[in-house]
Amino acid sequence: MKVFFGARLFDGERFFDDHALVVEDDSIRRLVDVEERPRGGEQVDCGGGILAPGLIDWQINGGGGVLFNAEPTVEGIARIARAHRREGVTGFLPTVVTDAPEVLAAALAAAREAQARVPGALGIHVEGPFIDPRRKGVHPPQWIRPMRDEDAAALTEPRAGAMVVTLAPASVALALVRRLAECGIIVSLGHSDATAEEAEAIFDAGARAATHLFNAMSPLNSRAPGVVGAVLSDPRVVCGLIADGEHVHPAACRAAIAAKGAAGIALISDAMPPAAGGPDTFTLQGRTMKRVGQKLVDENGTLAGAAITLVDAVRYAATTLGLPLASALTMATLTPARLLGVDSRIGRLAPGFEANLVHFTDALDVAGVWMNGRAVGEDGEPG
Repeated sequence: MKVFFGARLFDGERFFDDHALVVEDDSIRRLVDVEERPRGGEQVDCGGGILAPGLIDWQINGGGGVLFNAEPTVEGIARIARAHRREGVTGFLPTVVTDAPEVLAAALAAAREAQARVPGALGIHVEGPFIDPRRKGVHPPQWIRPMRDEDAAALTEPRAGAMVVTLAPASVALALVRRLAECGIIVSLGHSDATAEEAEAIFDAGARAATHLFNAMSPLNSRAPGVVGAVLSDPRVVCGLIADGEHVHPAACRAAIAAKGAAGIALISDAMPPAAGGPDTFTLQGRTMKRVGQKLVDENGTLAGAAITLVDAVRYAATTLGLPLASALTMATLTPARLLGVDSRIGRLAPGFEANLVHFTDALDVAGVWMNGRAVGEDGEPG
């Protein structure tokens, strides 16, 4: 038994002061008044700060110098997991972007195997190749293509845990969107120049998410609301948001959060290899990407993912955006857990949930991380 005390507890939605968290084996047993906590077992005095559920990031391309597209293996996933785990991320989707068919096949196979071998690997995010070339970003145009029946079959049988597929109506028929959604895949609209009407048709067919809101999608205009307008006005849709001060203007972030609330925005890092301690340059499909200031760009200056981790996004939301801290934390814990359909076991501090925890200082620096009740060491591995 471990008893955590001395910090404010955040349960995924609200704070509890003067409480303790009781963990037995790998699960949370209860939250109790601090004066009524058990005195046996291991007593963990946090000495202040905040104890929260581990962060959940549904869009991680890489970290610690590793790019999932370049290493679509179980070990590649494990190395990315270790890098981000040190930064408080205890659940994530390794994300494969548009690439050759054999890379996608290898990534799907690795994600399936990682379910049993890599703590915190929740599945996979397939971001392309079924996107709109008009909004490709840094995705290589030679691999962008329409989705076929055999592609849908490869994605659905067998599933690799929680799965997000980012697609665009320009490349995917509504019947295939419906097929993916009916199989439990989280269909996310992204890299799309769709009209608002086309976007609404995708949501009616079962899509329930939007990938990196505002980026690589048709904007909101008064008489042409585009993907952004459709997403912000549809309560069924959860938006991914890169809150790094580079991808989205602070005013646009605030507007989106005002429209959707903390339950409708799931913060993401969109992290690339420089994040979580990696070098400033990396190679994506033969092209050199580099960090310039706080952003990553290709040789043309096009944004190429982000260099943050999810805790950076939480800190940005709570400080620069001025959000209530509870809202910022919800968008990185309970909201993504709900989106991915894993909110019955992670994303909360509640009895029966996995004891995946992160201890923040008052400045929102990571002071400690636990996976299934085991402390994570400097190597990113649970002890």
